[in-house]
Amino acid sequence: MPQTTDFRKAPFDVPRVETAGKYVGRTAYWKLYAIENFFRVFIHSVLSAQIGPHWWTRAVDTRIQGNAQRFRQQYLRQPWYTSPGAHDIYYSFLSELNEIIRANSNLFLPLVPDIDLWIARIEQIRLPRNIVGHMNYPNQADRKRIDVLHSDTRELLAHLKTNGLSLLIP
Repeated sequence: MPQTTDFRKAPFDVPRVETAGKYVGRTAYWKLYAIENFFRVFIHSVLSAQIGPHWWTRAVDTRIQGNAQRFRQQYLRQPWYTSPGAHDIYYSFLSELNEIIRANSNLFLPLVPDIDLWIARIEQIRLPRNIVGHMNYPNQADRKRIDVLHSDTRELLAHLKTNGLSLLIP
């Protein structure tokens, strides 16, 4: 298969734009989708186990709660659009998910002793995630970062499940 490149590095051609988009979707977007949702499940599972079912109001900064409520209200005002999800965590950005982990790191430490490393790794993926989320073409280094974090996050969840954590969908 020929190497797909960033369409912006060649004369404009509709098929080239579509091919680049398909490549980004096939190689990066789906992994970022999985990573972000893995962390939603991870946060919800750990904090539900450590705090209980109402962890959101007890463990999440009021600024993040307010942002989630504002986004929820936008969707409620336009019910013909798909809602992100039932739980407020689905209305939170990756940077906010990382802040929830950081602020509650003491609750993650018993299950994930290197939680500070995970916080740093999530921060490192934030900009590549934004490149893809804003429909731009990630470079090879960013695609590799996405690949590695995706693989490692799957391993983390498998490890947690093996060690008795019930993985709960928010």
